[in-house]
Amino acid sequence: MPSSPAVSASRTKTLGRFIRFGIVGTAGLLWDISIVYALTPVIGLIAATLVAYLVAATMNWITNRLWTFRDAGNSEHPVLQWLRFLSANSLGFLLNRGTVYLLFWLNPIFIEHKFLALAAGSLAGLFANFNLSQKLVFRERAPDSLLELAEISTGMIDPECPESAVATANKEGVAPVSRP
Repeated sequence: MPSSPAVSASRTKTLGRFIRFGIVGTAGLLWDISIVYALTPVIGLIAATLVAYLVAATMNWITNRLWTFRDAGNSEHPVLQWLRFLSANSLGFLLNRGTVYLLFWLNPIFIEHKFLALAAGSLAGLFANFNLSQKLVFRERAPDSLLELAEISTGMIDPECPESAVATANKEGVAPVSRP
């Protein structure tokens, strides 16, 4: 069955965002690698990877805000959005740095050639970070309440159509959650 024009346009928009997100992520990887190599002799490998991640994530948030998702989610206070970006991407952080540290532990070649472990970690977190950034951080519209943000975070409702929770609840014969 052929897709409707609206579905096709939505997929094209999402693909464009994903490509831009990947380009931004590649630039973030370069920040990450540069900082790890610069700071490792000063503060050690583990601390350097943590500092580098925070700097790279911040640079990625700024670039994604200005370029990748320039048409969504920019009505919110930047500091709150940055904090939500770091929070939403915590799963990506665990995948990313978990991969990095696992590779460091598995084979000394990754400690010698840190960029290999950092690149593998970046790829490990890519899809989780994109999906969570699109769903929770750079939304077309901000949630009306903390409850709605929690419902979006858990996948209970569509972030762009909160009325979907009511429709789904009615279809399944469940009383919808009322919002104040």
